[in-house]
Amino acid sequence: MADTPRHSVSVAGIVVNDVGQVLVIRRRDNGHWEPPGGVLEVAETFEEGVRREVLEETGMSVRVERLTGVYKNIQRGVVALVYRCAPLSGPGQVTDEATEVRWMTLDEVREAMSPAYAVRVTDAFETELHTRAHDGVNLS
Repeated sequence: MADTPRHSVSVAGIVVNDVGQVLVIRRRDNGHWEPPGGVLEVAETFEEGVRREVLEETGMSVRVERLTGVYKNIQRGVVALVYRCAPLSGPGQVTDEATEVRWMTLDEVREAMSPAYAVRVTDAFETELHTRAHDGVNLS
């Protein structure tokens, strides 16, 4: 059992408003556009983690609706569970973790995000659950 690989688990929220736009952040640490999300804490459920991460990164409260995909960054050993969410509070705001918070259309998401993150957003608009692997940027 000592050789069992360890993985990190993260969660992300694809927050969709009434007109089909997606809440996104420009990360403070690397300047990339991504859906809000981060590492799941040991003592929280997946849904609690999504709500916490979205609130920490955007200042917005959300209702978690459903799991839309499971994604693995092969290079980093990170497994991400991605949930579609609905906004419960007012507009997002700049936070300690995000230099910008804004609503984007799906076309804007495809232009602004790397394929590994844009697919998470587009998958959230489909009814089936997706499982995908990537190298941190491109899908495998």
